[in-house]
Amino acid sequence: MSIDEIRKRIDLMDDVLLRIFNERARLALQIGHIKKDLGLPVYDPAREKRIFIRMKGENPGPLDDGAIVRLFERVVDESRRLERIMSQSEGNEEC
Repeated sequence: MSIDEIRKRIDLMDDVLLRIFNERARLALQIGHIKKDLGLPVYDPAREKRIFIRMKGENPGPLDDGAIVRLFERVVDESRRLERIMSQSEGNEEC
C-alpha cells in the first residue's frame, strides 16, 4: 500500500471514530439525566476504574495498556465534562 492509500484508510477510521465518540457522548448524556433524576453524582470513580480494567483486558495491541487507559481517560473526562455542562444548563433553565 502507498502512503496515500494508508492515509485514506486512516481518514475513514477517523470518520468512524468521530461518529462513535459522539454516540458515546449522547449515551453518557442519557446516563447524566438519569443520575440527575436519582440525585447521583456525575463522577463515579468505581465505574471509570471498571472501564479502564475492561479495556486493558480487551486490548489486542499494538497500543500498550497505558496508552489505552490514557485514551479512555480522555474520552471519559470529556463525557463527564459534557454531563456537568448539560446538568448545569438544565438547572439554570428551571430557575
